[in-house]
Amino acid sequence: MNLPFPIKIIAHIRTDFAEKFGIPRQSGIVEHLQGTIVFEPEYRNPDALRGMEDFSHLWLLWNFSEVPQKGWSPMVRPPRLGGNAKVGVFATRSPFRPNPIGLSCVKLDWIEYHPTLGPVIHVLGADLMDNTPIIDIKPYLPHADCHPDALSGFAGPVEQYSLEVSVPKHLLQKIPVQKQTSLQQVLAHDPRPSYHNDPDRIYGMTFAGFEVRFTVNGQLLTVCDITACP
Repeated sequence: MNLPFPIKIIAHIRTDFAEKFGIPRQSGIVEHLQGTIVFEPEYRNPDALRGMEDFSHLWLLWNFSEVPQKGWSPMVRPPRLGGNAKVGVFATRSPFRPNPIGLSCVKLDWIEYHPTLGPVIHVLGADLMDNTPIIDIKPYLPHADCHPDALSGFAGPVEQYSLEVSVPKHLLQKIPVQKQTSLQQVLAHDPRPSYHNDPDRIYGMTFAGFEVRFTVNGQLLTVCDITACP
């Protein structure tokens, strides 16, 4: 059965992640990551955002636009389980779903009223790739959306896991000052797949227009090069 209405793209989000590798595994993990939501021309009506400034957080519904459309799978291998054990797709947040829709909770930073782009929403903590299509935005309601005693299944309890990050000063200075802390936090949360453990391997991720290359040995992540993307 098909839906009796179309799903429309209302906006796109701009972030510092040009590729999937390196994006935090959940929203809010790296709380200072900056994102900018730009509406499609049809939805650039300031009235549609009236009252939004009174909320601190927002729910974003979005499309897994970079996932190949090869159909869905009833069983998937979550990275949290090492990429080996299978569980049901509806018990995960895997992108390989019948409808490739993602859900993220972000912090509302501020709303800009741009002369040509209309209302632009600046958010923090987004776990989305650059130019991801947004299909809806809803306010986060603490009294209804927060459940402190909820069970988290195989995904929890969350370990306070963090790598020590070593970035030579001359390399870190290549990154804009306002983005340096976010980069270090992204690296501290270990961008590698959870089943990777090769101290000799050099990994690479794009961030804010730069290619960041690093190694991980035990609990130490060392950045070995940062270059501007072509």
